[in-house]
Amino acid sequence: MRRRAGAVLAGGAAIALALTACDGGGDLGGGGGGGGENADCADYEQYGTFEGATVTISSTISDPAEADALEESWADFSDCTGITIQHNGTNEFESQIYVQVEGGNAPNLAIFPQPGLLSRMVADGYVQPAAEDVVTTANEGLTEDWLTYGTIDDTLYGVPIMGSVKSFVWYSPTAFTDNGYEVPTTWDELMSLTDQIATDNGSETVKPWCFGIESGGATGWPGTDFLEDMVLRTAGPDVYDQWVAHEIPFNDPQIVEALDTAGEILQDPERVNGGIGDPRSIATTAWADAGLQVLEGNCFLFRAASFFEAQLPEGTDVSPEGDIYAFYLPSTTAEEQPLLVAGDYLAAFDEDEATVAVHAFMSSGAWADTRVGLGGVTSPNQGVDPANASSDMLRQTLQLMQDEDAVARFDGSDLMPSSVGAGSFWTAMTNWVDGTQTTEDALTAVENSWPTD
Repeated sequence: MRRRAGAVLAGGAAIALALTACDGGGDLGGGGGGGGENADCADYEQYGTFEGATVTISSTISDPAEADALEESWADFSDCTGITIQHNGTNEFESQIYVQVEGGNAPNLAIFPQPGLLSRMVADGYVQPAAEDVVTTANEGLTEDWLTYGTIDDTLYGVPIMGSVKSFVWYSPTAFTDNGYEVPTTWDELMSLTDQIATDNGSETVKPWCFGIESGGATGWPGTDFLEDMVLRTAGPDVYDQWVAHEIPFNDPQIVEALDTAGEILQDPERVNGGIGDPRSIATTAWADAGLQVLEGNCFLFRAASFFEAQLPEGTDVSPEGDIYAFYLPSTTAEEQPLLVAGDYLAAFDEDEATVAVHAFMSSGAWADTRVGLGGVTSPNQGVDPANASSDMLRQTLQLMQDEDAVARFDGSDLMPSSVGAGSFWTAMTNWVDGTQTTEDALTAVENSWPTD
């Protein structure tokens, strides 16, 4: 779930799509939003026609339902251009993509789940700069904040095609109404609400917040997200950028302040961990299980990304008046709206004309709108109509992404060296949560682990 942050599903399968040219009709492997003999090929004339061309795409998208929706999203395009698109989704993408490339069997395109991996493959000379048509299309629908993470040395390589927002607090609208609580719009209001909930309940079981960071071999990642959100709020986006790039020490005083601010919630036994235990239980509680305590009435607040919706039991009413919903994690003022985001970036391994055509199409607002309309995902492309989102939660996510005043910053741990972002940072947050390391000790341990070359 962490690495497939641009979507809301996970699983295991691979699919291939072979489509006939536009005048051929036939079975296009999908229903609903795309594919079939009724395609208006005038919409795709700009991409050209390629009889007999095949373009391969590798990704982490391995769940059958999500893979089917991806297939359907390009069905009309493939039908009209004559390009056969073959997609291979695997849970082992990050290791397999290097095996493929180094073995001379690279796909034409790949959907990278984090910019860090894309940057490494660019540095190794494997990924090609985005073609002119791709750059033009990307600039039409994507903001500078989002394009920055696919740009290396002032050259665009990867285009964000799907995304998620992590800066959310999940709550029960029903419980809020019953208790007379209102959604806070500033950090001070959020903390006042936290104290009010603690005062109103005063129970060993019911607490204002619940949280968990257990995630198997990736235990700790929800804690890194919490800290990253705090850095954006207490220190600001410029300091966040310097911290992620290691232009300031990992244990800079501004980062210490941010983690201590997170600790006002995560280390206070009066404020956390509703329905589970004391603050140390955060380290051993599965991240999604913690959020389910909101449905049980054991806590009122749970910080998690938009993709938490996929972890909810079938039949849960996820809406502004329902069983559970989410509000934006407030900043210092109501006017400030920094967003911690994640997403999937599409990049090419060759400059073949058919590859460029697919890359350009999937960088467009038209493709993004189609894919969002098929359900389960959001996209940062400004060409998406939020009304097409498949749920209230995803609609709210899109609206935040498209807010001109919002400042988006990518998940910092995904941008750091992997030994830090997927290693010492996770470990340090776990040690900090369970009380074996102080704020300064935890951050200093990460600083000391940062690669020197």
